[in-house]
Amino acid sequence: MDQLARPALPFSGHDAVEAYLSDGYDRVVGMSSRFAAAICARLLRLQTEEGLKGPIAEIGAFEGRFFIALAHALEEGEIALALDIFSWPDPGVEQRFEANCDRHGIGPERRRTIKGDAGAMAPADLLAQADGDRLRFIHIDGEHSRVALGRDLALATACLAEGGLIVLDDMLHPGYPTLMVAVQAYLEANPDIVPLCIIDRETIVGATKFVLCQRTWFERYQTRLLDIFKDFVWPLGADFEPHWCLVLSQDTRLAEIV
Repeated sequence: MDQLARPALPFSGHDAVEAYLSDGYDRVVGMSSRFAAAICARLLRLQTEEGLKGPIAEIGAFEGRFFIALAHALEEGEIALALDIFSWPDPGVEQRFEANCDRHGIGPERRRTIKGDAGAMAPADLLAQADGDRLRFIHIDGEHSRVALGRDLALATACLAEGGLIVLDDMLHPGYPTLMVAVQAYLEANPDIVPLCIIDRETIVGATKFVLCQRTWFERYQTRLLDIFKDFVWPLGADFEPHWCLVLSQDTRLAEIV
């Protein structure tokens, strides 16, 4: 789709993120959407407004497209952790990741690159990379299997700060239909964690994301989201039986029933 014909994006809350999304995001190889990046950057701003601070992490940083957007949304002194095996599709991906970060303004002082399998990492080791601070935002975009997602979710939950958010990529993707099985099992085993919102897909490649939060923070976040993203709220929402949450979409129309 031509850039001029794209639907409007929500304001990310950060001038640096806006500049990157308008000129840079599409030039970094990756599969996440600009719509989701704008929303997640605004969620980071919302956390700051709510008094939350600290490091963030992405599991599955690849060449850095989404990671750079998140890192631009951090406050002074906060760091972003990039976890990846950095061997797919070839060993040069780590070098491309580092070059993309440098090219788009995320210098070594603002990021930490961790090469390895997140699923094999102990929570204490990940927290040590964050100087002992718990993570306020974790984006999971690692290996797309039920087992791997379950491990990544366990790691994220163990490292999550009070009020933190976990964002899951490629949910409801036609290429990975069993990921939802892992999510449902996780939610049933962790009743203190609930879906906060669904970020609708931009394309099949830029697929749906689920945003999870602690149950005690749900109403606090939802109240703000209803105001911040009022132009992007799909009216019917999402039914997780019995939990209900927002759906944020660029297309908020309802089906016509005649």
